[in-house]
Amino acid sequence: MKHLLNTLFVTTQGAYLSKEGETVVVSVERETKLQVPIHTLGGIICFGNVLCSPFLLGLCGKNNVHLSFLTENGRFLARVHGPVSGNVLLRRTQYRMADNEMSSKDIAGNIVTGKIANCRNVLLRARRDRIATHAGACSEALGNAVRRLANSLEDISEAKTLGEVRGIEGSAAKAYFDVFDDLIMAQKDDFFFRGRNKRPPLDNTNALLSFLYTILAHDVASALEAVGLDPAVGFLHRDRPGRPGLALDLMEELRPYLADRLALSLINRQQIKGKGFSKTESGAVIMDDETRKEVLIAWQKRKQEEIIHPFIEEKIQIGLLPYVQALLMARFLRGDLEEYPTFLWK
Repeated sequence: MKHLLNTLFVTTQGAYLSKEGETVVVSVERETKLQVPIHTLGGIICFGNVLCSPFLLGLCGKNNVHLSFLTENGRFLARVHGPVSGNVLLRRTQYRMADNEMSSKDIAGNIVTGKIANCRNVLLRARRDRIATHAGACSEALGNAVRRLANSLEDISEAKTLGEVRGIEGSAAKAYFDVFDDLIMAQKDDFFFRGRNKRPPLDNTNALLSFLYTILAHDVASALEAVGLDPAVGFLHRDRPGRPGLALDLMEELRPYLADRLALSLINRQQIKGKGFSKTESGAVIMDDETRKEVLIAWQKRKQEEIIHPFIEEKIQIGLLPYVQALLMARFLRGDLEEYPTFLWK
């Protein structure tokens, strides 16, 4: 099993990353702030005005450490990685199956099943909490959404085309996000949810979700490349220049469990505050540096927690979920598994 490696997040504006031996050196105004052995890293994510030396890029490529560059607000810009790895036959199989409408429909159906089931479990847990606190109105709304998601799971099993799968996924996502505001129990003046918006995010909650989704996308894309798959060629998300389709596919089943639950926890436990967000003249909402660091620390701690994976039935750290799902996708494409086993949170 792959060891859980750390992701290095660089948020200080004007930082410079360079190579010293087999280590990554982070300097600010020519003063060394951090020095990390390359073998302990799984990825580096740079926010805003952060520069990297070409020799560091070479070191990262050699050690299969992926670098992602984002704006200071968390919008993805670019990604740098070393030579393509993996069996060419595996990628050729991936491309052939992505070109086949029925194969894509079946794989996408499994992925959407996982997403809907995990969204439903998020709501079921929240509904139990409401019943325990006698919050009847919210409990009723959550109950209706839970039933809508259960119906969507039945519909997925009967879908005949990829278009139907995508339509069911969209309907289920609406049912889920229609009650997402009910899951926010604290700081309601600063954190509320009136619908998903992302380019740009227009409120604090959407800004937080978008930031977490961006980080998750980096981890999933890195995991796919590590097992030899092409992150750009998906089954649910069709080809589009610059879009990591397969990474977005595998994200769907992981977002409720990894990103949404963490966002709700940070808000409801008041680990982040409304004062850490501000609105620009264009209406976009951004996080300040301290809030961003708080979120990243919570993300790294979350990755260290352990669960029993429902398919391989082994105890793993949560941070390995993208890697395990990437491995299972590769095993399915090779023909070792009859179908892709989506991650189902229990």
